[in-house]
Amino acid sequence: MKRIASFEVNHDKLTPGMYVSRVDGDITTYDIRMVYPNAGTYLSPAASHTFEHLFATYARNSRFAENIIYCGPMGCQTGFYFLVRDLKPADAIALVRETMDFVAAYEGEIPGASRVECGNYLLHDLAGAKKLAASMIPVLQDWSEEKLVYQK
Repeated sequence: MKRIASFEVNHDKLTPGMYVSRVDGDITTYDIRMVYPNAGTYLSPAASHTFEHLFATYARNSRFAENIIYCGPMGCQTGFYFLVRDLKPADAIALVRETMDFVAAYEGEIPGASRVECGNYLLHDLAGAKKLAASMIPVLQDWSEEKLVYQK
């Protein structure tokens, strides 16, 4: 079998940030890496779940709503994939920054977290999601299109 693109990335050189994982026609998959891979610190399932709900809600209600395809956690618990269609890289970076600000400051009920809306409604951690987003704000502060490329 052919190796998938994400397995070609040297995870020993990955640092928290935002990277282009792949481009498929008009769809770009971004790797939003939130912790260092294989370093012993991973995203907790509850905080990731809440972060996902808040990220998706904000992004799908943003000025780029029609460009958003998906945002979801990586199985390795080190970040998220963010898929967009026809969105300029600078706009994707701006949206991710805005979303981190939104999540870090969020107060209130977690969107879509009731039993009828969510398949694991008891697995949420708002404080953890806010901490996760807050940790990314300084990382992405000066992020640019040039930094979207994985380091070799």
